[in-house]
Amino acid sequence: MKAGMNLLLWTGHVTAEHFPLLGKIKAAGFDGVEIPLFEGDPSHYKTIKAELDKQGLKCTTVTVVGPEANPISPDAAIRAAAHERHKWAIDCSAALGAETMLGPFHSPLGVFSGDGPTADEKKWGADTLRKAAEYAKPAKLMLAIEYLNRFECYFLTTAVDAAALVKAVDHPNFRTMYDTFHANIEETRPSTAIKAVAPYLAHVHISENNRGTPGTGQVNWFESFRTLREVGYDGWLVIEAFGRALPALAAATRVWRDFFPSPEHVYIEGYKFMKSMWDLAKV
Repeated sequence: MKAGMNLLLWTGHVTAEHFPLLGKIKAAGFDGVEIPLFEGDPSHYKTIKAELDKQGLKCTTVTVVGPEANPISPDAAIRAAAHERHKWAIDCSAALGAETMLGPFHSPLGVFSGDGPTADEKKWGADTLRKAAEYAKPAKLMLAIEYLNRFECYFLTTAVDAAALVKAVDHPNFRTMYDTFHANIEETRPSTAIKAVAPYLAHVHISENNRGTPGTGQVNWFESFRTLREVGYDGWLVIEAFGRALPALAAATRVWRDFFPSPEHVYIEGYKFMKSMWDLAKV
């Protein structure tokens, strides 16, 4: 497995001021970092790639879409804007040399219809995401769609639905991911959920039930790691935690109190926990 740290704990836009942090993450034992893509352009991210190469770090990327670029909108113009947003994120990911671009870029965060997804929305989403996957193909970039919990979106909220979306998109550059935080809310058992997405699993977020340091909360960690090993997963395990450093992100993730003593505690102790659990869960 490859160990990663999501930089959203510190910033929504990585710049040169974060380069010392990259060194600390590397020194803690990580193989790479997860770069948020909310702004910027490919030329900016080429400078980030140069530093990652210097530090000996690989990367994945994470991005989202807003209401103005909604892949499941009934408005064809808005779906076209979603495709352009996807293309932008893919170009930035390619500039970084990223292996995987992930996130809930299937629909806007915090936008609800009052019901579950319709057949039309599922079709619009699959069609838009298929175009994104085709655009990502020349860059050899894997797209890993993230299902969330029902308090953050309505379009994609379970492992079964995520697997169905992958089959509907039907493209070799489109798969899904597993996030322990969202699964802890939505799924009955980690083992059942992981097995549902196993044939299409391209990425994993290691995130505690309260978004704090992994291993300090209620996620069923042993079952999660054991099942990942049982299904033969050997890709990225990326720690994702959220604090109050970014007001907009804290508001979006409903974080208004501290869940860890320091960011250093999250990545140092989180890395130790993740590695120990991976070893303990060996089949």
